[in-house]
Amino acid sequence: RGIGIGIGARVGMQSALFLAVRHGGRMERGSRRRSEPEEADKGRMKRTIIKEGKTRLSYFLQNSSNSNKRKSKKAGKHRNYFRPSPEEAQLWSEAFDELLANKYGLAAFRAFLKSEFCEENIEFWLACEDFKKTKSPQKLTSKAKKIYNDFIEKEAPKEINIDFQTKNMIAQNIQEATHTCFSAAQKRVYSLMENNSYPRFLESEFYQELCKKTPVSRAAQGT
Repeated sequence: RGIGIGIGARVGMQSALFLAVRHGGRMERGSRRRSEPEEADKGRMKRTIIKEGKTRLSYFLQNSSNSNKRKSKKAGKHRNYFRPSPEEAQLWSEAFDELLANKYGLAAFRAFLKSEFCEENIEFWLACEDFKKTKSPQKLTSKAKKIYNDFIEKEAPKEINIDFQTKNMIAQNIQEATHTCFSAAQKRVYSLMENNSYPRFLESEFYQELCKKTPVSRAAQGT
């Protein structure tokens, strides 16, 4: 009877030990499963952000290239801007005006501002450029009011960051609109983009890739 009890005790201890080791193994594997994704999350998140940024830029560039001159359905409906050469893209870093004067560069910069949620700056600047080219007095007044409603007044849908005094001056000037109604505000926004957004754009991965020259293969060098 004592032998039976001893054997039963040993079997019970072995079973308990087996279950403990098995349970511990599960715990250890489970902890690994939790820790490995945590370590991989940072890299995955970074790749996702870069991928989404490139997708937004590509999508915006394509839409920007197709938004103009849609009157002609046969030609130009699906027209895209040509990708600039590395040399042409490098010129954009010499001056902010070089970037704005290039259609692809302007579209790329606009997409970059959109990714930073401050595209209202370039949209206001472009609206002012269009406003200054308006010849009809009636259109000038209607455009002035639209620009004020969209960008200037308090809680406007695309309100730009300018001082209260400049806003008041614009509110008075649009009553009898002239081509200089938004000059002070446009200079302010231009300076803001040139000193803040423009340097960040030049450091962006998208712009750096545009500036990369395709390496010449040895086979091409031998020909």
